Amino acid sequence: MISDLIADARKIVLKFGSNTLANKEGEINPQILNEFAEQVNELTKLGKKFIIVSSGARAAGISTMGKWARKQDIHYKQALCAVGQVELMGAWKRAFDKHSLHVAQILLTREDFNDPIRTLNMRNTLFTLIDEGIIPIINENDTVSVEEIKIGDNDTLAAHSAILWSADLLILFSDTDGLYTKDPKEFPDAEFIPEVRNITEIKKIIKTGSTNNLGTGGMDTKIPAAEMANKFGIATIICHGSKSRALEALAAGKQNGTVFITG
Repeated sequence: MISDLIADARKIVLKFGSNTLANKEGEINPQILNEFAEQVNELTKLGKKFIIVSSGARAAGISTMGKWARKQDIHYKQALCAVGQVELMGAWKRAFDKHSLHVAQILLTREDFNDPIRTLNMRNTLFTLIDEGIIPIINENDTVSVEEIKIGDNDTLAAHSAILWSADLLILFSDTDGLYTKDPKEFPDAEFIPEVRNITEIKKIIKTGSTNNLGTGGMDTKIPAAEMANKFGIATIICHGSKSRALEALAAGKQNGTVFITG
């Protein structure tokens, strides 16, 4: 089903978490970005269009500054994101430059989706960029976000973006193969769930786990994001993003994932 969904989709949103983009040292891994840029380039030749929702600003900030990693003060966290966002976008730009593809940065908060004028402006900008062959890269504006206006995680942001764009498919890259009955890293007897058509029922039988200090979104944010997208008819895939050429493997039916789909 996954390969069919990708084959049929024209408008695809890809969401990358910090755990997918960072290496074991917590630094942004350029090889991962280069691989995904190459795969996106190949699929654009088939007529597909993409939006990327990318975490990783704080991880990039920590690796750039070489300090503040343990600072819990919100101002230091936001300062790390301010530094890291430049590095993150630079890394994505370098990856896509190799394929003569331009990227554009869009930083958003919850208020942007709640205000109809801002929402219209966002939509118009997205459509203009994509129509001109530019890859929008969206992230939460962590440098100004406080609790009152914070979206909170990029899984939710990706779902909002997919809905705003009327996407055909949302792919949430994770550090596991998809949805299990419980965390497979902690429980060897965890059972893989390849397809979900009733999210209400699936919530009753699974136990979601926590994330490490780089990420804010685990399955407890990915499932609601999938549910949000499904309500607008947007199929959602949760899959492992750190495996070699993951997007290409998904499109070829060679990699597992969990599909959330209605009907």
